[in-house]
Amino acid sequence: MSPAAARHPEPTAPLEERARRLADVLAALGSVCVGYSGGVDSAYLAVAAVDALGAANVLAVTGLSPAYPGVQRAMALEVAERFGVPQCEITTDELADPRYAANPTDRCYFCKTELWARLRAVADERGLATVVDGANADDAADYRPGARAAREHGVRSPLQEVGLTKANVRALSRARGLPTWDQPAAPCLASRLPYGLSVTPARLAQVEAAEDALRALGLREFRVRHHGDVARLEVAPAERPVALARAAELAAGIRAAGFARALLDADGYRRGALNEGLPLVTLEGGT
Repeated sequence: MSPAAARHPEPTAPLEERARRLADVLAALGSVCVGYSGGVDSAYLAVAAVDALGAANVLAVTGLSPAYPGVQRAMALEVAERFGVPQCEITTDELADPRYAANPTDRCYFCKTELWARLRAVADERGLATVVDGANADDAADYRPGARAAREHGVRSPLQEVGLTKANVRALSRARGLPTWDQPAAPCLASRLPYGLSVTPARLAQVEAAEDALRALGLREFRVRHHGDVARLEVAPAERPVALARAAELAAGIRAAGFARALLDADGYRRGALNEGLPLVTLEGGT
């Protein structure tokens, strides 16, 4: 399938057909370097790439930085080991870029510019034809400034090209036996900082420690938003009774992470909360 044709998939095509199209797209690429966070999308893409191309023609590359959650790294390693995905880890240094650290609304562009430049170098060194990412069809309707960086570096998005949505990827992951199939979304830790609050290793570590504390209490779908001394907690409505019942433990965990106090967001967890209040923007494809 040509890239031009792939950009116009049939959204109503049966899931099995779209999965076959994905295999065809990957096979046509010959060899791939996968941007691999260990999240739902990149995990499925990496396994699908091995299925379509063989392990010798695939390398999943994980970028490590203070913004990358440790819990996500553990999942990335587990999936790679269980499913025979060749993987390596590299260090990225987006925090050294003052444009990224200032945390503007297009922060992701600078992060992805760093990531894709490094993955392109790895791909060239290993003789891999194409760098691919896990952007899915839903991401095309979200504010994703990192997508511009992907285009500038020639990164392909096979899941998006064949019209696979997040729900589709979860269904296919479950059928394939991936432990990520019902994993909550886990974007980088910098997404917990409101735009304009500078990104620092200390703030990222605070957020990660606070989220680890919530996870230890049995919560699965939530965000800890950094507001200086205050942590604003977004908890999925279904899990709010647990948060309220264990409020004292929750507050202790938040304080141990370095926050003075915690506030429970009455609206609860919802996708895209970071971008609430932004002016209308031109939507770009996912990262």
